[in-house]
Order: sequence, then structure tokens, then C-alpha cells
Amino acid sequence: MNYLIIPFILLFSFVPLSFQSKVSISLSPSILSKSGDSVHIQWSGIESPSNLDWLGIYSPPNSSHKHFVGYLFLSSSPTWESGYGSVSIPLVNLRSNYSFRIFRWTESEIDDKHHDHDHNPLPGTAHLLAASDELRFAPGGGPEQIHLAFTDQDDEMRVMFVTEDGSERYVRYGEKKEKLDQIVVAGVERYEREHMCDSPANDSIGWRDPGFIHDAVMNKLKKGAKVYYQVGSDSKGWSSILNFVSRNEDSDETIAFLFGDMGAATPYTTFVRTQDESISTVRWILRDIEALGDKPAMVSHIGDISYARGHSWLWDVFFNQIEPVASKVAYHVCIGNHEYDWPLQPWKPEWAYGIYGKDGGGECGVPYSLKFNMPGNFSEPTESHSLPTRNLFYSFNMGSVHFVYISTETNFLQGSSQYEFIKRDLESVDRKKTPFVVVQGHRPMYTTSNELRDAPLREKMLHHLEPLLVKNNVTLALWGHVHRYERFCPLNNYTCGSMGLDGEDWEALPVHLVIGMAGQDWQPIWEPRPNHPDDPIFPQPKRSMYRGGEFGYTRLVATKEKLTISYVGNHDGEVHDSVEILASGQVLNGNVGAKFIDSSIANSTTGNAMLEFSFSWYVMGGSILVLGAFIGYIIGFVSHARKNSISRNNWTPVKTEELQ
Repeated sequence: MNYLIIPFILLFSFVPLSFQSKVSISLSPSILSKSGDSVHIQWSGIESPSNLDWLGIYSPPNSSHKHFVGYLFLSSSPTWESGYGSVSIPLVNLRSNYSFRIFRWTESEIDDKHHDHDHNPLPGTAHLLAASDELRFAPGGGPEQIHLAFTDQDDEMRVMFVTEDGSERYVRYGEKKEKLDQIVVAGVERYEREHMCDSPANDSIGWRDPGFIHDAVMNKLKKGAKVYYQVGSDSKGWSSILNFVSRNEDSDETIAFLFGDMGAATPYTTFVRTQDESISTVRWILRDIEALGDKPAMVSHIGDISYARGHSWLWDVFFNQIEPVASKVAYHVCIGNHEYDWPLQPWKPEWAYGIYGKDGGGECGVPYSLKFNMPGNFSEPTESHSLPTRNLFYSFNMGSVHFVYISTETNFLQGSSQYEFIKRDLESVDRKKTPFVVVQGHRPMYTTSNELRDAPLREKMLHHLEPLLVKNNVTLALWGHVHRYERFCPLNNYTCGSMGLDGEDWEALPVHLVIGMAGQDWQPIWEPRPNHPDDPIFPQPKRSMYRGGEFGYTRLVATKEKLTISYVGNHDGEVHDSVEILASGQVLNGNVGAKFIDSSIANSTTGNAMLEFSFSWYVMGGSILVLGAFIGYIIGFVSHARKNSISRNNWTPVKTEELQ
């Protein structure tokens, strides 16, 4: 054999091998029209595939390897072991292009110190196999993240939305879809990285350009009128034509959907846990709103809004997810620990040092303050380089109910501006006009979960705030933070008041409900689990009338005579608990499993058969349409490769105090 040709043979054999082992990625389409549209990602040419090979999602495309938005393991594709595969991922417009990269990660490189929110190791980026071309969103699609809110005036409706630049945008509206003859200019605001207080919100992992936040008020609306509207501009594009029903101050009727701790879902894994159940919550509420027809309604989300925790793009995911609801009805919020808390927050008394931690991810309330604009103008300073915190406490009337929103994250003690607001507000309610008063805040005054960390705060709430609720005959006190549903008897200082159902004397006392079950999956354990025998079991005392482990939301319907609030479960869209309260304050009953959906709204509409909430063909048809609207997003979850792909990291969530 001629040894001189051996190098050429080796070179010849090496070149085809190198060519064959080249990994490729292709995208289809390369331009998406709007948020929620899916990109189909295909890859091939992976030699010796591993279940640790992964696909990184990047926006902007020039992000460093470790600053991905999210990731999927290639093993989520059924053909991955053959070295090729594909996934479809619905994406939200982050006002920047996307790109995708494939990495090889090995067992020896797993770093248990570099982990995500669930303590699973984040994938390594040492071995890049391939990178895609850029994916972009088509221009001219109009604003996104559209959401409504009431103002201090009954004949107004606020609309907010996000765009990629600060050029002038408008709202045009009217009572006819084909005649949007009224127009207003939207104001615009934005926040910058330096306004964030801590990491990850102000570092390269968490920070992304938040876009420009536009805010406009539609005014001189007729009472209870269906209003059509559109946001945008001729040069930058308009949204589709949307509609809502305005408030009617002459109506006695109130319909609201209330919950806490919902968050949003992503079709990929990211640095923090996201909330898959939030999809079902939005879906069922949308069903109810569609079935209402031309009836005004509102949503109340009482803290722990997006669970972004300093990862900016999760705010975009959240607003994209709620837009089908929030563009139809007013969407009201109060602040929670995951919007605000950080180590140097201004109000942190000694007794609260173990309560207010790093739950806000360094956002210090800034995205919450600018992305929403609630009635009233109360705000509190944050620190010198940050923006004041807004939307802390406020109130408004809707029909026969006076709604009050408070902050459990800032000073509520006697002498504080918030305490004085609550006292003044409750004392000034006209009970002839609004016989029912509903107070809402994030952290609960009452709960039978463990909640040891919050015990000092509950003591302060009981001492400073409960006397105001009792003295002013508050009807309902609604709380989140605990990711379960729980309804209490009429309460004062842990003592149940008589309901007078057997003719005995009774006293009007607030009924407390915990309604933090809309999406977040870390929940208190009320029953033992086989694989966690040492977990505490929380007994149910007499004051706790009903405790539910079902994800869902609550629905409130009130007239001048009676208020009914019910707990709707996500797995079937049915009512699992309800309670009725008269205008006098007397609690009539608490019906477990009552068919409230079939009766209360129908009874409150003076015979309007259109609003019978039985599962009529109309509602069933509406549900099908709603499900269709979500199908694209849900399909994306087929490829939702959670970290179970790493067999050594199979786990069962166990709630800890700091993860609420």
C-alpha cells in the first residue's frame, strides 16, 4: 500500500462525515402576523442524539447564549432519536426578532448551582450545534395587549395598549361598528432598566424592552351601551374592531369575575415557573362573558398578576393571554407580593422583615404601576431612581356593589394614608345606592393554611383593618396569596356570627373568602400525600365552611336585594360552592355544588331569558367558538417539554412559604 495516499484517504473520509454531521434549522413561516401565531421549527443532522439536546429561544436574536427567553428539549419531538424533528411554538411579539439555537448538553456538565425557580439545573450552552435565521413579526399589525378599565367617571372607559414605538396613536369609537366617529389621542409612557430596583429585573437575563404603553379614555358613553372601538394609527396599523358594554349607573345589577394569583402560561420552559392552569381560567371566564350578551361585567384580579418576577417578557405573555377577556370588560387589579416586594422597599417595619422579601424579582412595582391605570390617583414613592408605585388603593361603584381595593404590601396601619382612605371610603358609602361592599386585597386576613411567615401581618390586619370592616358592615372580604379556595362563616376576631337561619338574632359580619386558585400551582396541602408523609396537614376548623383544591375563579352576581358569589372549577366549568347574602347583611346559606350558573344570573335579570346561564345551545355554541380561539395556543403545549426530560429531576411540587 502506498502510505503517501493515506492522508488523502483520511481527508476524503473526513469531509463527507463533516458534511453529513452538520446540523440545520429551518423556520416556517419566517414572518408572523401577530402574537399567538406559531412558528414551525425543523432540525436535522444531529449525530448520536441525547435527551439533553435542547432548543433555545432568543429575543432579541443577538442575546448571549445564556440569556434565552425559554427552551425546549429536542426529545419533545417524537423523531428526536433519529437526529431530526420539529416543534411548533406560539410566540408573543416582544417588539424584537427571534432566533433559535440548538445546544448539546451532557450529564457531566449539569450544574446543580445554576438552576431555575423549581431548582432544576438550567441547560448548559458550551456546545452550540446550530443557529437559525431570524424570525420577525410583520409590521402594520396594530397595537397589542389591549385592556380596559373603569375610571372615576361612570360614563368613561379607559383603554391601554402596547406598541413598538412612541409615535402618536389614537382610539376611535362609536355605537355602530361601521361608524367609529369619535376619536381621542392616547397618552404614552414607558419605563427603563434603571427604574428597576434589583435583579433579575435590571440585569441582562430579565430585562427586555417593554415597548411603549399607550393610555386613552373614551368618554360621554351612554349608560349600558354597546361600544365599538379600535386602537392604532393609519401609519402604524390598527387593531381589529373590538367592543364592550359601558357601565349603567341606573342599573341595580352587578356581574363580576374575581380571582387572584393567576399568572400566564408559556409553551416553553423558562427561568421561573409559569401557570398552565391560567389558560383554563381565561377560557371559562370568556365563556361566561360571551354568554352575557349586552350586559356589562368586570374582572377583578387581586394580586400576583403575571408572576414575571423580573423577567420582562412574561408580562407580554400575560397581557396577550388575557386580551380576549380584558378587551371586552374592565380588568381591575390590586398589587401582590410578586409585583412589588424587594429587600429595600420603603415600608418594612421590624415585624415584617420575614414577610417582605424578593418576591417581586426586582420590579419594585414599576411594570404593575405603568401597565395598569386604576381609578384614583394614590401613589407612594419607591426610591430615588425608581418611579412611584401606583394603583395601591382605590374604589368605585358598579351597579349595586361598591368595590374597594387595598394594598397588603404597603403601609395599612392606623395613621397611614391607606388606612385613612379605607376608613373614609367605607364610612362614605351610600348603602341605598350600593347596599353591598366588597373589599379586596392580596394577602389574606383569614386562612387555614400554614402561612407561618405571614402570621405577624395577619395580626396587624386583624388589629387595624378588621374593626373598619365590621363597623362599616362590609359584605365580602376577598383575598388571594393562598392558592386555594376557602370560604369562611361571617367573622369577627375568629368568631362566627349567627346567620339567624333558625329565627335567632343575627349580626351582619363580613364573609371572608380566599380566591387565589386561578393558576399558580404551589398550593397548601390539606390532606396527606403518599410520597410526602412528613408534610403538615392543616385541619379544617369550624369557621372554615368550605375548602376547595380545584383551580378556578369566582363569579359574583348582585341586585339591590341579594348578592351571590360562587366558585367555578376549571376542570368542568361548573359551580362547586356558593353563598347568598341579603342587602341587610344576613348570610342565607352556603350551597356546596349549587347550580348557581343556572339560577342566580337569570333571577337577577327580571326575566331576561337571554341570560339564563343554563348550558343552552347558545352557551354551548359560544364555548365551542372560545375553545376554537384557544386551540392554536393549546396545541403549542403538546411540545411543552418541562424538565421531566431529565430523569434525575422528576419532582413533585411542595409548597414553601417563600414561593407564594
